[in-house]
Amino acid sequence: MEKNIQKVRNIGISAHIDSGKTTLTERILYYTKRIHTIHDVKGKDGVGATMDSMELERERGITIASAATFCEWQNHQINIIDTPGHVDFTIEVERSLRVLDGAILVLCAVGGVQSQSITVDQQMKRYNVPCLAFINKCDRSGANPTRVIQQLKEKLGHNPVPLQIPIGLEANLEGLVDIVDMKAMYFDGDNGENIRIEEIPASLQDEARNARELLLDVASVVSDELTEAILEERDIPSELLLSAIRKATLERKMTPVFMGSAYRNKGVQPLLDGVTRLLPCPSDVENQALDTENDEAVVTLATDSEKPVVAFAFKLEDGQYGQLTYIRVYQGTIAKGSTIVNVRNGRKVKVGRVARMHADQMEDIEAIPAGHIGALFGIDCASGDTFVAPGLSLTMTSMFVPAPVISLSIVPKDNKSQINMSKALNRFTKEDPTFKSHYNDETNETIIEGMGELHLEVYVERMKREYNAEVTTGMPQVAYRETITRKAEFNYVHKKQTGGSGQYGRVAGYMEPAEEDFVFVNEVTGGAIPTQYIAACEKGFRLCLPKGPKLGYPVTGVRVVINDGASHAVDSSDMAFQAAARGAFLEGYAKAKAVIHEPIMKVVVETPTEFQGSAMGLLNQRRGMIVGAQDEGVMCSIEAQVPLAEMFGFSTVLRSSTQGKAQFTMEFSTYKQVPQSVSEELIKKVSESKKHVA
Repeated sequence: MEKNIQKVRNIGISAHIDSGKTTLTERILYYTKRIHTIHDVKGKDGVGATMDSMELERERGITIASAATFCEWQNHQINIIDTPGHVDFTIEVERSLRVLDGAILVLCAVGGVQSQSITVDQQMKRYNVPCLAFINKCDRSGANPTRVIQQLKEKLGHNPVPLQIPIGLEANLEGLVDIVDMKAMYFDGDNGENIRIEEIPASLQDEARNARELLLDVASVVSDELTEAILEERDIPSELLLSAIRKATLERKMTPVFMGSAYRNKGVQPLLDGVTRLLPCPSDVENQALDTENDEAVVTLATDSEKPVVAFAFKLEDGQYGQLTYIRVYQGTIAKGSTIVNVRNGRKVKVGRVARMHADQMEDIEAIPAGHIGALFGIDCASGDTFVAPGLSLTMTSMFVPAPVISLSIVPKDNKSQINMSKALNRFTKEDPTFKSHYNDETNETIIEGMGELHLEVYVERMKREYNAEVTTGMPQVAYRETITRKAEFNYVHKKQTGGSGQYGRVAGYMEPAEEDFVFVNEVTGGAIPTQYIAACEKGFRLCLPKGPKLGYPVTGVRVVINDGASHAVDSSDMAFQAAARGAFLEGYAKAKAVIHEPIMKVVVETPTEFQGSAMGLLNQRRGMIVGAQDEGVMCSIEAQVPLAEMFGFSTVLRSSTQGKAQFTMEFSTYKQVPQSVSEELIKKVSESKKHVA
């Protein structure tokens, strides 16, 4: 592997559903000679895109797992991660961005900045990832790149500057004008592989000049050299302009905008040039780790392959050859046969095979130097672990993992399916931190939890296909929670006298609503409860949280303060105080006016304007609160806050009432109290199911 780190790019391609990320990646692989024929995502040839290697992805025409691949362009090495667009797979995007240095934000020339583009953009902000924008689908009717650029500014707060303007639009898209070199580009040949350079058409001269002035204006802010050249009205060499644009992009002060149509093979090569010229190489980005032995002090890592290793495992896959761990090396080199330590559990690991991935194929290599992304085999670890050289105690900051909001019971058909199901669950929960499973003793069912209906549906489908586990699923359940609404006091004595020493403990204090999930405060003075029993009291209170006394949902938002109590020299024990705390919790809870909270989702419906009324009606029927509606030309997007409990089966109803033309995305927003009528329904349901069990 070439040592020159300046020539390495780690980039991701992320966007809203159906903006053409996977199609774009497919074209990039074709032009960089990684593949020799182009397959389409919803291809008639039944092959499907290279990056959608899972059978399910090919059938649905969506990307589920982010795939990693590597290619070369203008003797630069580019590692590309194609990420999913659906919000249910948000963790896939999150963990990819965590290890990327730059990104391409793909936007649809017709749809513009859609709801999911906003989510992806927030994730990029969180990790401070510089990006290029690529306005795709300029060949579709209704394409309007100017509007999309306006939205980038207004909706995402970027400072977008076009580096190209289209020659013709919609069906007449012929080529692009390059603003940096002031030349026109046309893409000839069967797959647009031959670029023909010509003079700018007369009709576009003025527009091109205006665009160039805007570009110089923005780029000169970060470069004194460029400002001087403009003031002296000298000819500005492309190199000078590009280095200013690059500087502004890396500081996220500007977002260069490229355009084209990946499907029609127009504008992909200039975008690749943009990646190599404008996006950061690993040493341009400052990466930080935390020193676990020194109170998590921040340590800056050097992209230097001679220093001790620090690497981050960002994704696991269970391939046919055992567990595959995708790893990004920040410092040092991971070579075959070297020893590294997993910081989370302190285990030493000997590196066996080292590979470089291309979707689901792989090539063996000797080592992964700093700044590169590669894969290791047969290493037992979890997603998000940090690996270091023996003797170091650094950890990369962990990823932000949202809590699951929906659950589903699954029951295997027979014993064989039972065994296969547990194998599948074991693997999926390890690979995906937002997917959880547990066993419910009372109903004897396995419960799986995730980020949305599609998320769980895909995993159930994968169990059937990849593990041959036939399972039946129950009704989806919403993750309700209980909380208290007012302060309540408790004073509880736990007394039990059986032969020999008994049990005795008194716990007094109060509970009140809190912002955090659970806070325990000890204000006992004068040894009313001996110090050694305080931990037992806290444990007793904590044991009451997973199942609330009201309806058995988890309890959150409670602050418990103990300020008095009593103990007995012989009869007090940890057990006694745990029991006393439990009794105290129940006593206080009964008086604290408990209420049920439910997850509220941010739902964005995108529909043709003629169906706006009926889409709003559907949301209102589902206890939705409409936040706003915006007309975007022929389409209209409606944003609403809707309880998750009401969203089941929404996609079918929405499709049938809009002739299949509307689509929606939803993501978790907040927890809110359920209305009285719904609360009564829930109480009725719970008491019925208790009768049923009894």
